[in-house]
Amino acid sequence: MMFVIIVLLTLLSHVPALNVCPKCGNMEVPYPLSTSDNCGNPRYRIYCNSGALEFLSAQGFYYRILSINPSVRKLVISPPLIVKNTCCSTDLSLGGLSLNENSSFNISTHNTVMLFNCSDNILLSPLNCSSTSFCRQYEEVGEGSGCKGTLCCHFLKDTAMTSHRIRVRAGGCTAYTSVVDIKPDDPIDRWNYGIELQWLPPL
Repeated sequence: MMFVIIVLLTLLSHVPALNVCPKCGNMEVPYPLSTSDNCGNPRYRIYCNSGALEFLSAQGFYYRILSINPSVRKLVISPPLIVKNTCCSTDLSLGGLSLNENSSFNISTHNTVMLFNCSDNILLSPLNCSSTSFCRQYEEVGEGSGCKGTLCCHFLKDTAMTSHRIRVRAGGCTAYTSVVDIKPDDPIDRWNYGIELQWLPPL
């Protein structure tokens, strides 16, 4: 019996630990997320640029990672900036946020997306484009003020929609932002700006 225990302990001592990546700035990089070929799982690639963690979209646009929660396999990225006095998102030329459909990441259903400077065609959609839309509150503050008076709408990203894209384009809507887990009565200064992504567990 003692021999069996010794053999098991020997085998366990040779099982490699998960190759966790080092911190990026002050942020932990939990497994399976990977910042290089030498750590993590390469299917879950993110980037450490100048001490800041970033997520790279399918079109090559970097989004700052604001937080990571490995227990629920989710991370939150910063929405693109809306260029001052233009009502255009900085990723407009790329069509907004797009994830590779074969990647391990997708856009979660906890995001309320606000679209700005939209064409009238959007009124044919089921989006909330009324005077009570969250986007009307956003137009009153800082970055959103450049979109004041434009046609805007909001929607909750749900399972009926593509989980790999938030689209903006000239002739459609030219700017957007997103808030995670927004509640109807939340004051705007308590909004959690971000785009929540989730990842599939490693095979």
